[in-house]
Amino acid sequence: MGVIYRLLRRRVPSSTVLELDLEAGLVEHVPSDPLGRGLASGKPVLRDIVDALGRAAGDARVTGLVVRLGNGRVGLAQAQEIRDAVKAFRQGGKRAFAFAETFGEGQSATVTYYLASAFDEIHLQPIGEVHLTGLVARTPFLRGLFDRLSVVPDLDHRREYKAAKYMLTEDHYTEPHREATMAILDSQLSQIVAGIAEDRGLTPEGVRDLIDRAPLLPHEALEAGLVDELSYRDQVYEKAKGEKGRLLLLDRYLKRAGRPHRRGTPVALIYGVGGIARGKPRFDPLSLASSMGADAVAEAFREAVADDKVKAIVFRVDSRGGSAVASEVIRRETVRAHEAGKPVVVSMGDVAGSGGYWISASADRIVAQPGTVTGSIGVVSGKLVTRPAWAKVGVSWDELHLGRNATMYTPDRSYTETERERLGASLDLIYDEFKARVAEGRGLDPGQVEDLAKGRVWTGEEAQRLGLVDELGGLAEAVALARELLELAEDAPVKLVELPRKRPFGLPARRESSEPGAVVVEAAVELLAAVAPRAPLGEAVRMLPPI
Repeated sequence: MGVIYRLLRRRVPSSTVLELDLEAGLVEHVPSDPLGRGLASGKPVLRDIVDALGRAAGDARVTGLVVRLGNGRVGLAQAQEIRDAVKAFRQGGKRAFAFAETFGEGQSATVTYYLASAFDEIHLQPIGEVHLTGLVARTPFLRGLFDRLSVVPDLDHRREYKAAKYMLTEDHYTEPHREATMAILDSQLSQIVAGIAEDRGLTPEGVRDLIDRAPLLPHEALEAGLVDELSYRDQVYEKAKGEKGRLLLLDRYLKRAGRPHRRGTPVALIYGVGGIARGKPRFDPLSLASSMGADAVAEAFREAVADDKVKAIVFRVDSRGGSAVASEVIRRETVRAHEAGKPVVVSMGDVAGSGGYWISASADRIVAQPGTVTGSIGVVSGKLVTRPAWAKVGVSWDELHLGRNATMYTPDRSYTETERERLGASLDLIYDEFKARVAEGRGLDPGQVEDLAKGRVWTGEEAQRLGLVDELGGLAEAVALARELLELAEDAPVKLVELPRKRPFGLPARRESSEPGAVVVEAAVELLAAVAPRAPLGEAVRMLPPI
């Protein structure tokens, strides 16, 4: 009976309707560190959603999809990737239903509604609302707080559009900061308006008028054609199932049916998600997010290069940047992969700016969604001078030093003339090297790069027009480009292998060297001896795989 039960649990019934709940949002990738993994627990993963819909599109057992939306945060590029997957799912005649108790409650849900517009039907609870209120960029400026605390920000940047500096030194938008931010909002809202207009049979002007009238009450949204029915959850789900349909959670379906890209030419999939830092990935309690550890990403690339079976690499990047040094560590590995004859295709997520673009610039191809925020080719650095703040609470600092620039990194004083010169030289070097890598990687003239740089951000749509991005799309388009670079047929099967590979439970992390596969023999023997204590040591050693 137990065997039969397990087999039934693995079965995908006929007339299956996939069910997905995005009320709490989703995550780009589950981090490797325990705290980050814990925070991501229970949230849908973007790749799982896209893979499940891709698998289900050609699965005759699956007849429909019902998704619950609402207040959960979904990035614009993430929404565009899911929209593409939903539309591909629908092409085979399968029905897709979107349901929301309310599109926004005390907050805008413009991107969430944009996602919903890709479905066949949109259902709203009778007392819900549609907060299609547009886009807003809110930026915290800390200068007033610093003045109250007697903290002095001493920073410099390259160049005027590198806005991170302004958040600490100003109390409002500067003109370059305002210009770049408004351009991003305008580009993204135009994409949203165009998508909703096309999917709901409206005009772009009509959608903009509805945005200006929002938030819309239930009957207003129904009359405007933004929703198809005012329904409760039970009514929507019954309609989605029909007479014979059976609901199955999307993640359960993926486990039972299996991912696409399980067989074929091996292509590595490497994630670079979070702020870029040297060393291993770490959890940042201030941002409540995990960092992208350069050591881990570089190790994954080396593993892909060392594996003769892997023929290409798809590098998924979702990062606002970070350490220039760590970014260069990762970029170098993309170059080494190319030199080893393994093309690298970058797939950008919601954001791939600053260091996120640095690590992407040398790839063979770059793919971004139209709403991706990228670019930010620039650099900012400096310190906060805290001596006056300490003095306010009765704490004084004294110091002794040797070396003209020994106090460069202390928060006790502003930069001296020579220290400021050294800071400027460092910023100039990083900025020039950043531009040089972009020029080389993208095949652009240095003068062109300077015009695109200055720390300015662009949407993926704009970046493609400017030559910073090759194609618009998501992981599916990146895989297609990898196939093209390998000169495979358009329909040739590809096997995606996520690296670094997850270690089996209990496998020691100690290694004989930093090269791939160099696990310490003695530690592995100890593990095997613990698992099979009756096995003689000689047999335990013979059980080890070749390394």
